[in-house]
Amino acid sequence: MIKNMVEKKEKKKKTKIKPQKKTQDSKYIESVGRRKTSSARVRLFNKGDAEIIVNGKKMEEYFPTVELRKVIEEPLKKMKSLDKFMITVKISGGGIHSQAEALRHGIARALTQFNTDFRKRLKKAGMLTRDPRMKERRKFGLKKARKSPQWSKR
Repeated sequence: MIKNMVEKKEKKKKTKIKPQKKTQDSKYIESVGRRKTSSARVRLFNKGDAEIIVNGKKMEEYFPTVELRKVIEEPLKKMKSLDKFMITVKISGGGIHSQAEALRHGIARALTQFNTDFRKRLKKAGMLTRDPRMKERRKFGLKKARKSPQWSKR
């Protein structure tokens, strides 16, 4: 009786585990970029088409404006390697502009892992520093982080 229960639990555990899908057979460099509350997990492939895929969509679909695309491609243009890499990204949290800057940070980190000579130029351009500014938390007794309720003398 007890053996049957243990076997059933083991079977349940085995069915929950799913194999991970590989997007490419080639090796990749993985890094994480962050900005405010958004984080981007970046995979930089040597082989494949020179494109950026964000959350299963092409970059043009996910980031509709030209300014956001320029922010993302900035480290690749700086290192003159825009056509050399296929990049897949998973982004979560934050707004769309914050996500674009987190992606830029992740791509810059991945490029430094790919070639350590890139580090000096990317650091000078300010793409390797994580922007630590975040929204301040709300305190009790206040309406926002610092805004206090209206005060009347009488």
